[in-house]
Amino acid sequence: MNQLVFAIVTMLAGVLACAFYFFATNWILDAIFPSKGLSGAKASQNLRTTNAIRPWLFMLPALLALAIYLVYPVFESVRLSFHDRSGENVVGLSNFFWMLGDGEFRQSIFNNFLWLLVVPALSTFFGLVIAALTDRIWWGNIAKTLIFMPMAISFVGAAVIWKFVYDYRAEGSEQIGILNAIVTYFGGSPEAWITLPFWNNFFLMVILIWIQTGFAMVILSAALRGIPEETLEAAVIDGANGLQIFFKIMIPQIWGTIAVVWTTITILVLKVFDIVLAMTNGQWQTQVLANLMFDWMFRGGGDFGRGAAIAVVIMVLVVPIMIWNIRNAMRETGGH
Repeated sequence: MNQLVFAIVTMLAGVLACAFYFFATNWILDAIFPSKGLSGAKASQNLRTTNAIRPWLFMLPALLALAIYLVYPVFESVRLSFHDRSGENVVGLSNFFWMLGDGEFRQSIFNNFLWLLVVPALSTFFGLVIAALTDRIWWGNIAKTLIFMPMAISFVGAAVIWKFVYDYRAEGSEQIGILNAIVTYFGGSPEAWITLPFWNNFFLMVILIWIQTGFAMVILSAALRGIPEETLEAAVIDGANGLQIFFKIMIPQIWGTIAVVWTTITILVLKVFDIVLAMTNGQWQTQVLANLMFDWMFRGGGDFGRGAAIAVVIMVLVVPIMIWNIRNAMRETGGH
């Protein structure tokens, strides 16, 4: 109950603070550059000045938050990557040479590569298929709502849910895990699924696919509805069947949106952390880069140099995809 009250008070305080900032900055700006009561060139000049400054005043809190929580950490991480565990003594490229020879880092790179191959592809594929199918049934909106619901769950919450799916009890005991219950029902033996090397990575990937399919579905469904009906009708008149229309007419017209969804999920996969932490904490060969960074940065006494070096690697992998996404979006909007 205390947490609920605290959350409500926090939201109200945030809304009131935003409202106060909005009215206060407008009042101050209009007091400095008044336009009422003046006439001629001076009033016109003050009006142009306030119109130029006002958007920046509204964006100022967001810009400050970005500077404090995004820009500064980037530069600080790069600086720390060239220092020792305490972050005080410069060690040059030693942390990066250590990564090249560290088995756990190589395992993390391999696992991240697996995630990149599987999760964006399957999330986008399932989202596209579901978007196309649900547009054809009367209860499609209900289905979309149910599929989108996991997006409202935190990654840790989703991991807790799927822990019950993969739960393992000794053979002969009652299985509360859904997967083991199904296996034993058909005469198989229960397995500790998340401890099976290599395959456990795929069991963890299922969680993120389950969450991100709803995101892909919503974006791609909007793109599909934007396809001109005349194009589809012309294809039907020409004798195209459903599969031909889907693969040769619909997909080419929304290919840009598919690419954006794919790359957005790819960026998320490169930063995946919560699911691995909550499910295995990187044990049984499931380590990924973000969790490895967390381990080195905050556990076992902390090694700021090595943790920051891993963070720099993640950033280097993410930035090119972000730039491509931004350039693609600007190209589609004509540079505006």
